[in-house]
Amino acid sequence: MPARRRSSDDDSPASILERLAKQAIDIAKKARRHRQNLAGDNFYGNKLAQLRADATNAFSDLTAQSAGDTTALAELIESIFSAQTARPARLKCYRELSYALRTTWRRSKPLSQSSGDASLFPLTILTQAKRGYLPAIGRQMNGCFEQGWYDACAVMMRRLVEISIIEAFEHKGIASKIKDNAGNYLHLSALVDRSMTEPKIALSRNAKKALPQLRDLGHLSAHGRHYHATKDDIEKVRHGCRIVIEEFLHHGGLL
Repeated sequence: MPARRRSSDDDSPASILERLAKQAIDIAKKARRHRQNLAGDNFYGNKLAQLRADATNAFSDLTAQSAGDTTALAELIESIFSAQTARPARLKCYRELSYALRTTWRRSKPLSQSSGDASLFPLTILTQAKRGYLPAIGRQMNGCFEQGWYDACAVMMRRLVEISIIEAFEHKGIASKIKDNAGNYLHLSALVDRSMTEPKIALSRNAKKALPQLRDLGHLSAHGRHYHATKDDIEKVRHGCRIVIEEFLHHGGLL
């Protein structure tokens, strides 16, 4: 008797993502039973890392929703597939993700048709970093660029630069250098200044040239009362943005 073919719903990105999340729950349970650390170099840790990569790809193929829904789903994915997530939190996030995939994300047009995956910044770079919030920000940035919302695009670009800098400093173990006395991270201007002089983060000449341009454009779009960014403004920093983000993600151990 021939095997039954899966329905198109079973092969949808949402269904694939839900299955991968369930597998992550099972792997975490087995690792706990065998007293294995998911962050270690063992079968369970490596399997979770593989599931995380597959989930990131499924998320990239998922349906388009609002920026808020996209970011929320990315955060759930990050928690489910992170080796550091505690058991109760992982299970809670899995249940929330399952509900979201079966309701909010059930039907919509593909992201590839609406979010500009490669229109401004290649999302494949952000996906490699295995941080769900990075491609979520990248989609918003690209989507704003496609829609002609250039101030919004510049602000999302500013946010991506800021997060990438923090990732790099944290990975190098020098996060304290970009925090104030209360332990809060400094604003972008200070982050840029300290990045350009930090010996443990040896930026290239091109990155040092592009960073102030990205900072200034982001500031003007976010705070300039009479300023409105244009497509040409974004195009001028496009190449520099990629250089800067890639370098910081490399320094952050994410690429």
